Amino acid sequence: MIKTIIFDMDGVLVNSEPLHHEVSLVQFKELNIEVTNEIFATFTGNSNKMIYQKIKDRFQLEHEIEDLIAAKNKLFIEAFDKKEDLHLMQGVKELIEDLYNNGMQLVVASSSEMEIIDKVFERFDLNRYFTHKVSGNDFPESKPNPAIFLKAAELAQTPVENCIVIEDSTNGIKAAKSAGIYCIAYKSEGVDSQDQSLADSVINDYKELNYHIIKNIN
Repeated sequence: MIKTIIFDMDGVLVNSEPLHHEVSLVQFKELNIEVTNEIFATFTGNSNKMIYQKIKDRFQLEHEIEDLIAAKNKLFIEAFDKKEDLHLMQGVKELIEDLYNNGMQLVVASSSEMEIIDKVFERFDLNRYFTHKVSGNDFPESKPNPAIFLKAAELAQTPVENCIVIEDSTNGIKAAKSAGIYCIAYKSEGVDSQDQSLADSVINDYKELNYHIIKNIN
């Protein structure tokens, strides 16, 4: 029986990936580098540490990775605070409340830094529902490495066979499957850049899920 749901954040809980892309383009322009949409799509699900290591290597930047990440996060937080039309994914709050009210344990496992996770959770009043928040920045390797999901299951004190991951990215789905966890892929409207074929199931709308459906997944 499923006891713990592990949510990714960007693109799963909140439609923040376009904003991440927007501020990254501003930063790339300042750095005088051109990162194509095709290259950017491969970053989804990776931690900033891994993303900026790839960028540093590809474009032979002299900047320190930590400085690049700090500059990007500063841009993101400034834009996040000003963006009034940024919302949770349609239906996800209702699903969270349904799972929480029925005793499911909820954990977030995001590649973002904790300061970004905290910012999102405070804005949308999510802290009350989740027992743990895990940041990919705390691990040597990011998704598709399974470490972040294994840590989430460990913190929840739940065997992986009693967990479910909800993800949207190719890298995140690979990480969940490598961890031995059942993975539901959330495919939001207009997002076709991620291969979700390895997921155990794919949904287009959170109305397709509820406590009774999830608890009986084998």
